[in-house]
Amino acid sequence: MEFVLYPPIAFVVYLVLVGVLSGVGWALAVPAHSHEDATKVSPYASGEAGETHQAAPGYRQFFVVALFFAVLHLGMLLIGSSGLTLMTGAYLIGLIVALVALILG
Repeated sequence: MEFVLYPPIAFVVYLVLVGVLSGVGWALAVPAHSHEDATKVSPYASGEAGETHQAAPGYRQFFVVALFFAVLHLGMLLIGSSGLTLMTGAYLIGLIVALVALILG
């Protein structure tokens, strides 16, 4: 049974699995031209009318959050891979200051 772990064999197994799941999804899906029941083709909006214009949010909030997580994850990776030294403590304090600046900033 160990041969299933070889990458080419695993790829074929996953490809077959994806094909089967895709076929089941197509079988369960609503037909494309069936509009008798509007509730099957319209998204649930909690009984409220949908927005008539598209939202155009800026990317400023995204970049702040992305930078926060980048600093957090890379900092923890660096701290986790280093020993318990005075330099690691100084780096941890700098990391905390950078994260607080990103949160408040």
